[in-house]
Amino acid sequence: MADLTNVAKLEALTVIPVTAPLQGRAAPPGSKSITNRALLVAGLARGTSHITGALKSKDTALMAQALRDMGCTVDEPDATSFTVTSSGALKAPAKPLFLGNAGTAMRFLTAAVTLADGTVVVDGDEHMRKRPIGPLVAALTSVGVVARDTNGMPPVTVEGQGHFGAGRVEIDGGLSSQYVSALLIAAACANGPVEVALTGPNIGARGYVDLTLAVMRSFGAVAEQIGDAAWRVAPTGYTATDFVVEPDASAATYLWGAAAITGGQIDLGLQPGDFTQPDAAAAAVIAQFPHMPAEIDGSQMQDAIPTIAVLAALNATPVRCTGIANLRVKECDRTAALSTELNRIRPGLAEEQGDDLIVHADPGLAGQTLPTRIETYADHRIAMSFALLGLKVGGLSILDPGCTGKTWPEYWQVMHDLGVRYD
Repeated sequence: MADLTNVAKLEALTVIPVTAPLQGRAAPPGSKSITNRALLVAGLARGTSHITGALKSKDTALMAQALRDMGCTVDEPDATSFTVTSSGALKAPAKPLFLGNAGTAMRFLTAAVTLADGTVVVDGDEHMRKRPIGPLVAALTSVGVVARDTNGMPPVTVEGQGHFGAGRVEIDGGLSSQYVSALLIAAACANGPVEVALTGPNIGARGYVDLTLAVMRSFGAVAEQIGDAAWRVAPTGYTATDFVVEPDASAATYLWGAAAITGGQIDLGLQPGDFTQPDAAAAAVIAQFPHMPAEIDGSQMQDAIPTIAVLAALNATPVRCTGIANLRVKECDRTAALSTELNRIRPGLAEEQGDDLIVHADPGLAGQTLPTRIETYADHRIAMSFALLGLKVGGLSILDPGCTGKTWPEYWQVMHDLGVRYD
């Protein structure tokens, strides 16, 4: 059996198929999306904020360290809490902010560091340097911010002026809703009212903008939607507060998926309707397994698509995932990764058509042993989702299992506690 005490050092974990439905109780970690929003806004708020129910992972650790580097005090009194004390202003750090492959931190801080007084370089690892940020930089420069990206990618150099200019800023949110959220968060610290307007008809995962606005309002911001494609943010700044983070809906999809694929029942301690995060909509789709619909629109639940795609491999009928163009600019090109790794298991199991992903369901795979090394591309969601398929198909080895530490360091142990075993 595999030793789970230091998963980060393991080359691979081979999931052993279960012989009975998974039953029990398991709690997903705190929401990564909400934790990083709350951390940043607390760093922009004057006073001391207490954030509880938070996620402690690679992504949130990178955000917390960036705030420390810019003069905030960030303490961690226990495994699910942060205490953030700030003057309400950010200081230019002595060195570039390193954000690994944390897309939320990269996009949000690129806008927020305009509030620092001095030059700030925002950078990441080799994966992050392949993820686009040009539209956000262009939007910032349109309102007078001096910022330079690197051929549309990080690193980004921002000449912070200690404030965010007022007026209207336009952004194409079709590639990532994080661009919109980044501008909204910074806008509350502007010299005057700011209107953030979409230039295109579409926005990726609009529900995440609603999450951003909810966090901002919890810290005293005044923001309102004006029409279908714009928001007006008042220059209130932020006030320190106590904030409770809800569990992570994206992480919950793996527990819902594990129950569905094994015919079991896992109690998460809350119902799908209790989440405010958009990925909770995946629960209704997953509940239909093995009769999930022929076409699934993933535009508003993008991080749930890897879970849905691997379940689709054992669905009764083929599944086409649409509205997922943004998956190509996540931690990896997730559409290509899902197709490639499904086809490693059985050639022809999946294909890409444009930006759609088609999974040619084969329920007969269940019970077979098909030795396959699943490349995870340093992407936590690829690792966690393909582990679900290993519950029914023998021989699946998940490479670099430690990459799940990006958002759920305890993932393998939680599944083990439900009865999953590994070699």
